[in-house]
Amino acid sequence: MERGIKLEMVESVSTVKTSSSEYVIGKHVYGNLYGIDREIASNKEFLEEIMVEAARQTGAKIVEVKTWDFTGKKKGGISIIILVEESHLALHTWEEYGYATLDIYTCGDHTDPLKGFYYVVDKIKPRRYNAHYVVRDSRTEELVETVIKG
Repeated sequence: MERGIKLEMVESVSTVKTSSSEYVIGKHVYGNLYGIDREIASNKEFLEEIMVEAARQTGAKIVEVKTWDFTGKKKGGISIIILVEESHLALHTWEEYGYATLDIYTCGDHTDPLKGFYYVVDKIKPRRYNAHYVVRDSRTEELVETVIKG
């Protein structure tokens, strides 16, 4: 399967050590999955298994898994939230539209959210998808506050 866009990992993105302190750096990948078969988008057990394995693929430690099955003529689907020690994974499907959103955010040198993201894509088999990758760095708060306070 062709992967939407090519993403490259930053080499050291978890913790940057300086002479006096450490910084938290998270890795966040999220995207939209289009053209999912309705049987997959509505299969609660299958999707939960995939998301649990995706969490394992990232290298994160699972704390809790919550799954909901929403029914409705136009808005039925599944939502799965996995709390991991390093942050979270979330999948939401809309079976009527063959659509899903996938969000994986992890912290730590030992985690790789892209592995989990592509694991889900490979198992769900959307006809197309997009992905976005963001480094979330605790050091940027000072910059944001400076801009807001002007």
